Amino acid sequence: MASLRTVSLSRLEAINSSKLFQSLVITVIIVSALLIGARTHELPESVVNIITLLDYSITVFFVIEIVIRYAATNSFRRFFANGWNIFDTIIVIGSLVPSGGSGVLLARLLRVFRVLRLVSIIPELRLLINALIKAVPRMGYIVLLMFVIFYIYAAVGSILFEDINPVLWGDVSIAMLTLFRVATFEDWTDVMYETMELYPLSWIFYLTFIFFTAFVFLNMMVGTVLEVMAQEHEAFRAESHGESAEGGEPASRAQIEALHAEVAELKALMMSLNKHD
Repeated sequence: MASLRTVSLSRLEAINSSKLFQSLVITVIIVSALLIGARTHELPESVVNIITLLDYSITVFFVIEIVIRYAATNSFRRFFANGWNIFDTIIVIGSLVPSGGSGVLLARLLRVFRVLRLVSIIPELRLLINALIKAVPRMGYIVLLMFVIFYIYAAVGSILFEDINPVLWGDVSIAMLTLFRVATFEDWTDVMYETMELYPLSWIFYLTFIFFTAFVFLNMMVGTVLEVMAQEHEAFRAESHGESAEGGEPASRAQIEALHAEVAELKALMMSLNKHD
C-alpha cells in the first residue's frame, strides 16, 4: 500500500514538473484571458454560450491543476509555505464564485485576476515580481525624500504663482498635483511660460525641480530595482544549479575552496603513506 502511494506521488510530481503540463497551464491561462476580453464585445448568443462553457471548463481545469500540485507536494505545510501557492489557491477559489444572479459582476471581476497566474507559473515573471517587492522597502526613503522636495516646491509655487493661476497654484495640495504634471512632462512648458510672463526667471524653479525628480530620484529608483534584480538573478541561478551562496560569495567560489581543501587532504594522505614506506 505504501509502495503504491509512493508510485502515485512520484507520478504526480512528474506531471507537475513536466514542461508539457506547464505549457498546457500557460495556454489555458492565455485562453482564459482571451475569453475575458471577448466578453466585453457584443457577441451572438450562441458564441456567448460557447464562451460560458469554455469558462466553466477552464475553472474545472484550474481546480484539477491546483489539486495535482497539492497532492504532488504531499504536505499541507510545505504547500502553503510557498506564497505563490497561496496566491494561486486564492485565485482558483475566487473563480468558483457563481456567476449567476447578483454575483455576475463579482464573478467576472474575480475571473479577470486569473491572468495573474501567468506570474506564478513562469519563473522569469516570478523573479521580476520578487525583485520589485524586495525593492519597495529600499525605495521608501527615496519616495520620502521626493515627497519632501515636492512639498517644498509646492509651497514655494503656491506662494509665488497663486495670483497668476489659482487653478494650478491655489494651495499646496493643488500645487503638488501641478508639479506632478511637470514631473511627468505633461505640457509642463505651458505652465512655465504662463508664470514667466510675470516672473521671467521662474524657469529656474521648473528646471531645478525637473532635475531633482526626473533625473536624480528616478535614476535612484531604477538603480535600486536593478541592484535587487541582480541579486535575485544570482539567487535564482544558484538555486537552479543546486548551489548555495554563503557570506555573500558566489556558490562557485565555495565549490572551488572545497575542492582545494580535498586536494590538500589527499596530498597530506599521500605524504603520510610515503613516510610509512
